[in-house]
Amino acid sequence: MGYDTAAKTDAESVVPEEHGGMWFLREELETSSLGFTVLELESEASGKEHDETETGQEEIYYVVSGSIDVELTDAGETVSLEAEDAIRIDPDESRQIHNRGDERAELVLVGVPQ
Repeated sequence: MGYDTAAKTDAESVVPEEHGGMWFLREELETSSLGFTVLELESEASGKEHDETETGQEEIYYVVSGSIDVELTDAGETVSLEAEDAIRIDPDESRQIHNRGDERAELVLVGVPQ
């Protein structure tokens, strides 16, 4: 078959419901190297600080709804994103997502090794 389909609910969330939810769909979509994730982050919640140095994966975050701040620890700056904004992040840049807004933020996260 030349395609695969998946729904967010096909995967188990790896984030507790009170913080939102995070669904990795790579396995469900049977991709060989492309990561595809849906993240919902409640107001005042933060994601895990991390980098992708070991995987060599660059990532793109696309904000579907709400607003977030992406703290780029190594660069010493924070980038604020609103709905329909995107950011690409190098693998070795440490990053952490914060929802400092009043509503739940929904994002699509895409990653692939360089």
